[in-house]
Amino acid sequence: MRVTIKDVARAAGVSPATVCRALSTPELVRTETADRVRRFVAELGYSPNRAARGLITGRTGNLGLIVPDLANPFFPGVVKGIQARAREADYAIFLADSDEDAAAEAHLVRVLSKQVDGLILCSPRMSEADLRSVAGDTPIILLNRRVGRIPAVTFDSLGGMRQAVAHLTALGHRRIGWVGGPRGSWSNRDRIRVLRTVAAEAGVDLVEIGSVQPRFAGGIAAADLVLAAGVTAVIAYNDVVALGLLSRFNARGIGVPERISVVGIDGIAMAEMVHPPLTTISLAMPASGRAGVDLLLQLLADPERHGCARRELETHLLVRASTGPAPTS
Repeated sequence: MRVTIKDVARAAGVSPATVCRALSTPELVRTETADRVRRFVAELGYSPNRAARGLITGRTGNLGLIVPDLANPFFPGVVKGIQARAREADYAIFLADSDEDAAAEAHLVRVLSKQVDGLILCSPRMSEADLRSVAGDTPIILLNRRVGRIPAVTFDSLGGMRQAVAHLTALGHRRIGWVGGPRGSWSNRDRIRVLRTVAAEAGVDLVEIGSVQPRFAGGIAAADLVLAAGVTAVIAYNDVVALGLLSRFNARGIGVPERISVVGIDGIAMAEMVHPPLTTISLAMPASGRAGVDLLLQLLADPERHGCARRELETHLLVRASTGPAPTS
């Protein structure tokens, strides 16, 4: 026979309403009461009915997640962190892919917002005006983007770039290229902004090659331009673009790192599976997903207090065989 909320309430010596609050908003009940309820939930094997709970709390028990491109290996790592933290909090995740399309992303926000308690937008492509408008109607967390007072989780781009440039200059590189991502991307603007600052601090000649799609083909398309620029090292917008660079350099017989050193950004698993293994600025992908869910849960519990919460996660350089001493000629 299925265990009901009344069975848990009877065993714990509280009302069904108290059981509901202890499970959905434990901050509203005494700690010892919430602990007692959770103990009997575990002992009796009670599984809350989401539909029934929604009628009582006004919540769906669902969170929405929109990513720009699930084919990009960066995003599955983030999704895993989000799903793991949501599961711990007894939430389900509705996942959608906007395919790098701002209009499609806006449509998905409108559709999902009717079915979830809040949304996590990962590297959103929507304009600032559109994001501000949406945030006024639906609890939203931004991941890998900052817009005004909207709660957000970002990465320490400045720290990561400083590590990468320090590594390259220690190897003798004085002319470094940058292959950027989409011009409208917040991450691209943030990364080139901090790279310009770091390059100036280090006295490095920074050559901006241009903007490409954040995909393997984008790196292939940029590789010949990189070689024509006369740089001895190049930093790519992300690891996937860097892998495209490596592929094209190999096809042309250009030695890496003997002729040119390559650095990516993200720290995807594939980066250490290629030859040569890719030096990369590693981002905490699962941790960022967990942090995003934490911020969203805080926002749902107290919209006023957490209306401008932010988390910035550390980055670190993983040095591998794609970087080496600058060529002497």
